[in-house]
Amino acid sequence: MAAGGEKKEHLYKILVIGELGTGKTSIIKRYVHQFFSQHYRATIGVDFALKVLNWDADTLIRLQLWDIAGQERFGNMTRVYYKEAVGAFVVFDVTRASTFEAVSKWKNDLDSKVQLPDGSPVPCVLLANKCDQAKEGLVNNTAQMDEFCKEKGFIGWYETSAKENINIDEAARFLVTKILEKDKAMKLGDNDHDNDKIVIDSNRPTGVEKKSTCC
Repeated sequence: MAAGGEKKEHLYKILVIGELGTGKTSIIKRYVHQFFSQHYRATIGVDFALKVLNWDADTLIRLQLWDIAGQERFGNMTRVYYKEAVGAFVVFDVTRASTFEAVSKWKNDLDSKVQLPDGSPVPCVLLANKCDQAKEGLVNNTAQMDEFCKEKGFIGWYETSAKENINIDEAARFLVTKILEKDKAMKLGDNDHDNDKIVIDSNRPTGVEKKSTCC
């Protein structure tokens, strides 16, 4: 337990971005409230949700999830929305290949507008959402998806379903783990006298994790 019996607390801002109608709001509602609704309402501007994680005996993590509307993409306001984010999910809809085609633009937009304090990209996980339905395109080929993620700088990807609650907790835990690793590395990096400091190659993804597929 941390000194004085109190937990260390972290507040992390995480962005959830992607094309209109890919299920960003549904993913957040499922993750935060364990809730799913068939009734779709487009997000206007930006929405917020807070998820509190008792990470371990010593650590409490508050995740501030920013649900950014698909129609806001590449607008001037996104720079304000992205500010101080330390992680991100880019979401596409496996039933609509066009939403996957926009993934690279979202990732480029993210990388151009926000970086970690050490200048490296924020850890970003790709979510192939609605995997309980028939899939279109590259998502049917796991090896090619792995290669795509390495090429574009995603730290990993998961097939998810907000409706069936598939892989959402797992994807979030993976992202938070990477955020904690980066946080620790940067704090150690601030101390030039620490011989054990962790060096992270920001140009190389940390490896695409093996995922269980849904179906």
